[in-house]
Amino acid sequence: MNIAQFVQQSIGRWRSQRSGHNLAFSHFEEVRSTIDIVALDIEDPKVIQLCQSYSIDSAKAISPFRMSWEGESDWDDETLSGSTILVPIPDPDRPNRGKLLREKGYAETMAAIAEYRITDEGTFILDTKYDRAAAEERIWFATPNLRFRVSSIKTSEGTGVLTASFSSEIRSLSDKSSAKEAPESKVVPS
Repeated sequence: MNIAQFVQQSIGRWRSQRSGHNLAFSHFEEVRSTIDIVALDIEDPKVIQLCQSYSIDSAKAISPFRMSWEGESDWDDETLSGSTILVPIPDPDRPNRGKLLREKGYAETMAAIAEYRITDEGTFILDTKYDRAAAEERIWFATPNLRFRVSSIKTSEGTGVLTASFSSEIRSLSDKSSAKEAPESKVVPS
């Protein structure tokens, strides 16, 4: 699997259930959310602007996309929501590796650049270094409509884990735009 195939397989609306452990606060959290992943045109002005902000030629970009989410946590009554643009920049010498430009980061809400790699088994691994933390995310597909995501946020030195989470995400096939983008298989895991 390459980055273009991974992004294409991710396009759609996903129902996510995330279990998180905040080790700093000794707290367990459950988050249920809806995640929308939409392909963007390589000529989209926001894609070009994001590439320019990192002094990267937008012609090197492949399969840009927008990810939006809205969810609820059992920790508080606040609705969690947001949106970010992500632009993969493959490494020309190593086709399953590259950089992922983000309009907003995961651990810190600021622009971020991450390193990605895709294993031979198809697991997408994303490493992001922020000013005060470092994040690692692993995403893999069990079926075309079921994916898993594991993430951890560590101290910036990488010496301690601050949070760890596991998510199961099921593609929503009831939404016509998601179903149209989804692979041919219409089987939804129970």
